[in-house]
Amino acid sequence: MEKVMLLFLLVTAGSYGIVNAQPDKVSKSDKTNWHKIGETTINFLAERYEIIVLESEKFGYIKFKVMNAPIILVDLTVYYENGKKQNIDVNSLVKEPGESWVIKLNLGVRNLQKVVFSYKTLPNHKDEKAHVELWAFRQGS
Repeated sequence: MEKVMLLFLLVTAGSYGIVNAQPDKVSKSDKTNWHKIGETTINFLAERYEIIVLESEKFGYIKFKVMNAPIILVDLTVYYENGKKQNIDVNSLVKEPGESWVIKLNLGVRNLQKVVFSYKTLPNHKDEKAHVELWAFRQGS
């Protein structure tokens, strides 16, 4: 009986780690090779946010979509799976609903690891928080 109970506990513990290790995929396609690869609702306290890219595809361009409240997108750092990174100054108002311009990734078509962006929230009449989506354009290798 003890062996059966021990086996049950090991199987249960092992499957718990497997289930929790599965990250939620955020990816969503819009039929034009643009894929939503991350999203967040930003608050008025932080001024920097990191989006981990779970999609293992090669991307050549990115853009941000903003809803609910405008933001000033200050700058961003794109981290690639090969360890390199790209710093991009933006300093642009993104109205809601709206989107940033298309940002070309200067290291060519690559797999992304994460995108870290700095922003400033703007006061709005409803004190709403901005919902920000990160979209990437998938290209062949």
